[in-house]
Formats: sequence, C-alpha cells, structure tokens
Amino acid sequence: MSQPELSNHPLHFAAAFGTGGLLSFMVLFNGTLAAYGSLFFASWVPHLTGSVAALLFLLVLRPKRAQATRPPLWVYLGGVSGAVTVMLTSATLNSALALSGTIALGLAGQMVFSLFADMRGLFGLPQRMPVRRDFVALALIIAGSLILIFFGSGT
Repeated sequence: MSQPELSNHPLHFAAAFGTGGLLSFMVLFNGTLAAYGSLFFASWVPHLTGSVAALLFLLVLRPKRAQATRPPLWVYLGGVSGAVTVMLTSATLNSALALSGTIALGLAGQMVFSLFADMRGLFGLPQRMPVRRDFVALALIIAGSLILIFFGSGT
C-alpha cells in the first residue's frame, strides 16, 4: 500500500466522528432486526440494502475508476468480516451489554487489532511500532468501557 499524503484536515476528524455515530445507528437497527428475526436475517438485510444504496450512488455520482490494476484477492474478505460483525453486534446489542457496551468494547477491539496491524505491517500497511501514548489511549478506552458496562446506570 502506498503512503498517501497525510493531513489533519478538520473535515477528516468530523467525518470519522460522524462515522462513529452512524455505526451506533447501524448496530441499533441491525440488533432490532435480529430481535424480530435471526442473526442471519439481521446480517442479510443491511448488506442487501447497502448494496442497493451503493448501486444508486454509483449511478448518480458516476465516479471515475481509481486504477486499472486489480487489487489483491484478500481485500474482498471485507464482506465476510462485515457479515460476521453485523451478526455479533446484533447478538451483543440484545444482551446485557446493550448499545453503549457493544460500541465501547467494539472500539477497544478495533484499537487492539489496529495496534497489532500497525506493529506487524499487516495487509501492506507501513510498519509502525506503538509508543507509550498508544498504550495509554488503549488503557483509557478499556477502562472507560469497563466503567460504562459495570458502573453505568443500567446496573
């Protein structure tokens, strides 16, 4: 993977923050679907509607193709991890973890995997060793998740 030009544009921070909010909506909607059907139904419906939405965006926006070269085959596994993620978050949403616990632990899991992927340079990422700040951030996220789950208003 080539190293793109890095910037700290405020819009990037706003987009990432907004994505977190959308993720919470997605988990809530999919978990509600699972409560009325099954985990497989809760995974199938959003992937079908997401495919239709993506097709409509392609037809309306008509984006240019990025490259003529083919990506590595492993990049297509994102759909598999997406389906499993939807099923697992739908199950945990309908548990004692509820929405906030599901999202909090999901963030902690993302952070652990991301640090590992950076450390090892997985999937073509530039290799970057974690620094103390990364471990402090991870500890704070895990501590916050545990406080939210075990000492939140739901207990």
